[in-house]
Amino acid sequence: MDTEEATTAAETPPAADGSRWFYGCWIAAIALLALFALAAHAVTEFEKSLDGDGQMEQPGRSGSAYQPLGPGTTARYEDGLRVTVSAPEAHDDGTYSLTVTYKNGTDEGLALDGDSYPASLAVRAGEAHDEYATVYTVRQLDGAKSAAALAQPLPEDDERTVPLRLKPSRKGIPVTVEVSTPTPGSRETAHFQLTLG
Repeated sequence: MDTEEATTAAETPPAADGSRWFYGCWIAAIALLALFALAAHAVTEFEKSLDGDGQMEQPGRSGSAYQPLGPGTTARYEDGLRVTVSAPEAHDDGTYSLTVTYKNGTDEGLALDGDSYPASLAVRAGEAHDEYATVYTVRQLDGAKSAAALAQPLPEDDERTVPLRLKPSRKGIPVTVEVSTPTPGSRETAHFQLTLG
């Protein structure tokens, strides 16, 4: 081995070439995984933009009129809004109370607007898919109190509970609670079906 070859061999030992290759592969693999994660996130956001943020996204029942949610369950929207309707509580005077809780996980304040038409929170007798039940009725006794709770916008990362006091025409009737937004079409209406009695 002449002096020039010995100098080159001393400057780059064989182990250094192997470890450089090994670290290079690891860096390339990590960069590839990061690019894959970014691409997956971009596809998810693109899909949401096609749906609109007002779509519900929950496992199980969809919350539509034909697959209403039950008492104590939560309607989950893609933009972060969560709406939960409690189970009804019976009172000695034949009335029932329940609550509708809005949790604003969106990135802005949310108008609940209790004076909008159609109402952003509606209670009616009958099953969710039956809009014209006439055999029985339900009256909301505290409409002004509920409208006042809905009148102010709900700030980002805040929660508001709206009380409802109901008087059914008889015990054991099905009741539907419909939750929508002041701007029709901007958010899917969530249907909750309960039994009073």
